[in-house]
Amino acid sequence: MFESLIGLVAIIALFVIISRQQSRIGLIERELGALRSLVLSGVHVGPPQAKPVEQAANDSMPADAAIAAVTDIAPPPAGEVAAEEKPPTEVEATEAASGPWAAGEAAPAGPAPAQPVAATAKPAQKPDIETALGTRWAVWVGGIALALGGLFLIRYTIEAGIFGPGVRLSMAAMLGLVLVAVGEFIRRTGFKMPVQGVAGAYIPAILTAAGAFILFGTVYAAHGVYGFIGPALAFTLLGAIGVATIAAALVHGKALAGVGLLGAVVTPMLVASQAPNPWALFGYLAIVLAATGVIARLRDWKLLMAAAFVGTGLWTILYMTDAPGTNLTVVLFINAVTLAVLALVWLGRRGGEAEPARGFDWPSVAPGFFVGLSAMALFVDPAYAAGDALPGAALIAALVAVALYRPLALALLHAAGLATVLVYLGIIPPTSVVSDFSGGALGVDGLPAAVADTLILRIGIVLGLVFIAAGFWAARKFAASAHIRAASWAAWGVVAPLVILLALWFTFGNLDRDLVYAAVAALLVVVFATGGEWIARGEQPPLQGGAAVSFALGGAAVAALLMLYMAFGSGWTTMLLGAAAIVPALATRWRAYPVLGWISVAAVIAVLGRIAFDPTIVGAEFLSRTPVFNWLLPGYGVPALAFGFAAWQLARTTNGRPRLAMEAGAALFAVLTVAILVRHAMHRGLIDMGAATLAEQAIYTLIAIGAGAILVAVDMRSPSLVLRYGSLAAGVVSVAFIVIQHFVALNPLFTDESTGRIPVFNLLFLAYLLPALAAGGLALYARDKRPKWYAAMLALVAALLAFVYATLSVRRLFKGEFIGLWSGLGQLETYTYSALWLIIGVALLTAGVWLKSQVLRVASAALISVAVLKVFLFDMSELEGVLRALSFIGLGAVLIGIGLFYQRLLTRAARGT
Repeated sequence: MFESLIGLVAIIALFVIISRQQSRIGLIERELGALRSLVLSGVHVGPPQAKPVEQAANDSMPADAAIAAVTDIAPPPAGEVAAEEKPPTEVEATEAASGPWAAGEAAPAGPAPAQPVAATAKPAQKPDIETALGTRWAVWVGGIALALGGLFLIRYTIEAGIFGPGVRLSMAAMLGLVLVAVGEFIRRTGFKMPVQGVAGAYIPAILTAAGAFILFGTVYAAHGVYGFIGPALAFTLLGAIGVATIAAALVHGKALAGVGLLGAVVTPMLVASQAPNPWALFGYLAIVLAATGVIARLRDWKLLMAAAFVGTGLWTILYMTDAPGTNLTVVLFINAVTLAVLALVWLGRRGGEAEPARGFDWPSVAPGFFVGLSAMALFVDPAYAAGDALPGAALIAALVAVALYRPLALALLHAAGLATVLVYLGIIPPTSVVSDFSGGALGVDGLPAAVADTLILRIGIVLGLVFIAAGFWAARKFAASAHIRAASWAAWGVVAPLVILLALWFTFGNLDRDLVYAAVAALLVVVFATGGEWIARGEQPPLQGGAAVSFALGGAAVAALLMLYMAFGSGWTTMLLGAAAIVPALATRWRAYPVLGWISVAAVIAVLGRIAFDPTIVGAEFLSRTPVFNWLLPGYGVPALAFGFAAWQLARTTNGRPRLAMEAGAALFAVLTVAILVRHAMHRGLIDMGAATLAEQAIYTLIAIGAGAILVAVDMRSPSLVLRYGSLAAGVVSVAFIVIQHFVALNPLFTDESTGRIPVFNLLFLAYLLPALAAGGLALYARDKRPKWYAAMLALVAALLAFVYATLSVRRLFKGEFIGLWSGLGQLETYTYSALWLIIGVALLTAGVWLKSQVLRVASAALISVAVLKVFLFDMSELEGVLRALSFIGLGAVLIGIGLFYQRLLTRAARGT
């Protein structure tokens, strides 16, 4: 069925080709006849003229363009003809130098032949379906048919019993060799592509690929089907065919190299052996990889080189995971060959060729991945790590060395860094890791992965030194020319040592306090800071503080953080960490590195994280119950002072975004200091009680309002959308706190919570008067700085808080410490509310007129209306005697006074107009 389909396709393609070529031949004959008539008649044919644009637009076939060029161009001068003629040897050399599938290769040397003007003036056109059928598809189908034909011939002779197995295999081998010979013969006769854009149909390469395919099948059948040859000979023959096919790609193009590489990589799977020899396997793969590297380097075929690295890497991983009794030396050998081919063959420089200052070699990702995976396996797999982990460390060091030797292979550096980090953190995908530091081991799927012994400690020290030395040296070398490369080296120069230090501290050190590891961390601080300065001096212009310098100084900051945690307790760590923000801010006096300010900001974030983890600073059991003078004061206050000083210093040097962040951090910690001390005092030394009280909620509300004010102030000094919307969000949150918690959920009128025994400075003062003053102050400050609705919202809430405070204070005056609603109302208390509300209404009216605030005037009108309704609806029925009379008299006097006040305002307004 398949043979019939191939034949049908070939017949259709042949019919289309013949029919079209007949019409073209007729057209050529007519054009040549016309040209002959012009020559015989003596008409002079001038120099070649470009076709008109209209005529060029109407042309549709490449063959038509060639015909037009023949008819429009006169014969060139004799000198040009002599210059265009080349000896056959030069033609052959040209065809051999530029393969058909090698796009972008160097053109042959020598003067290019003169091109017809008409042909060059015509734009390039895509081949149509006919051209594709006749030039590309037919060739490919023919090549596949030839390859399958050899196999079908063997199959047919087997089924028919015409020839014996030896004869059949000999015939197939002869067919393969003949196809290879024919392909070479056609190439040597000066074969060229007839139509531009169909280089994928290069006939000599197709014939050679079909011949190689048949030879592969023949050798495999001789070994696997009939057993005529042993595994050693079959392995050798298949490998030789693969390598020869790859070598033939030098003259036939990279597609043939892909065919040969595929056959060479698959060969070990086709040949089975009772006693497999890993040295034979990986020796063969090393030869294939080296040969492919040479071919790929000569033609700059990146995809071919990457495929060769992937094939070798897959065989290595397969051998390490499935082969019984794996040989460590073999694994090290094939990984060493891989790195050698990458460094000396693929990335090797030709004579006089300089190393590119920039760039990235993406085929090096494959060897980096597989060699890094092998290194991790040598660390983790009990079959390798049972003795020691030196081989894995050696592979990681080799990756760093090759990346240092060939800067384009930056992927090797990333592979080495990731392998080191994953190994020392115990995060080895895709296995699950269980750590047990008390037992001194790491478990991978329940099996010991790497024993925590002194050798692991020493290997970690050596690898850390390797990354530091190589990283900072390379970062200094590339700081002026390749910023990304320099930043990558500097990053791994600090990340890998820090991860190793952290892992060794967790494994071998004392997690409570370890001065030895703290000293190592302090040494890293000095090394990283000095290295960053050294890198900065190599920049162009120097001392700019680029990405590489930022990584180095950032690593110094992280090392300082680890040093504080290793050397001091939790309380001292929090204080010193906050105070450490001053150091980079002071450093901006001498160096304007952008990273210095952000290191101070990082200190703010670190202290916030530390406080979120443990708000008590030293632990609840160690926190003193003495108000104010306890660990909370220095734990929150020292960072607040340090952040304020850092902001002040940054404002006089760099004056950028970090300064704004430090100002916000200083203000936030100042508010937090007051709030936490109040909470500590109110809860008698306990700050982590579960149930929130009105006093605690009042502190949170004050913090939210304060944060809104800080953000508005900072935004006015340095406008930012983040600060603008952040201030709006803080205001809305504070209003939500007030409405939900202060007015409803935690209102002592509903909860009957104790308001305190002190007459003035009590819970009502903290929960209502202070938020009223804060909200009113923020509303006044935010006028003309924020939207009108924002200031109006805060002003209205401030008025409501003042109203509630005054009302609840009156009730506390009559009821005492507990003011629950169910305790009833007295007549004098009821009258006092009416008088108080009227007084507050008049005060709001006065403030609204003075501040020109319509919101306060509307609030005044609303409150006075409420007072009027209370007098007429409630006081008339509840009050008796003189209190009822005084209530109405007072109400009337106030209303008349308000009317007089508004009349005077209107009169003044009329005079002013």
